[in-house]
Amino acid sequence: MSLLVIHAAYEWALGPAGKNMLVLWFGFIPARLGLADIPGGLWAMIWTPFTYALLHASWPHVLLNVAWLLAFATPVARRYGGAKMLVVFFIGSAGGALAFMLFQEGPGIYPLVGASGGISALMGAAMRFVFEPVEVVRHPQSGMPVVLGRRLAGFGEMLKNPRPRAFILFWVGINLAIPVYSMFAGSQGMLIAWQAHLGGFAVGLVFPGLFERKNR
Repeated sequence: MSLLVIHAAYEWALGPAGKNMLVLWFGFIPARLGLADIPGGLWAMIWTPFTYALLHASWPHVLLNVAWLLAFATPVARRYGGAKMLVVFFIGSAGGALAFMLFQEGPGIYPLVGASGGISALMGAAMRFVFEPVEVVRHPQSGMPVVLGRRLAGFGEMLKNPRPRAFILFWVGINLAIPVYSMFAGSQGMLIAWQAHLGGFAVGLVFPGLFERKNR
């Protein structure tokens, strides 16, 4: 809901100049490291790896991301709670921004906006358990069955399971195909931040192990 409210304010409350300044101040722009005349300057590298995830380029962009967010934030929030889900989302967004900066296809002057890096992190986190069997144990006193939830798979176990393996291969493959497409489509290939998708996804794969270790 927050993403929709922010984009509605962006579209309806701001003029062209205001929209441009908002993106320059809160979008992630790798060229800040070399250009001091961008609003916010180098200091903006502190907050823009997180705030870019709250901005979107168009209504189709934000609606698609909201749909994917609902699909993958829900299982992560049910397992770990809303606060930890947001940690995965925003740290994954920062990981996506870092990957975007390291593997950028152009000069780095194009602002990165969109929640897909954080959503990819939630996707990676969900892959660790959504396809795993439900664990059931007997209560030590009553003997009644107790449902513990889906087990957490290790990286090797996850790749041995055909369902998460197929999903991971599809997600990684389709994103690696984007830069190949961009070689033939020119600058249009930069409109999809495949680097942020893969960076966020990699970050998300790690978090469930950290959360579960703390719980144990």
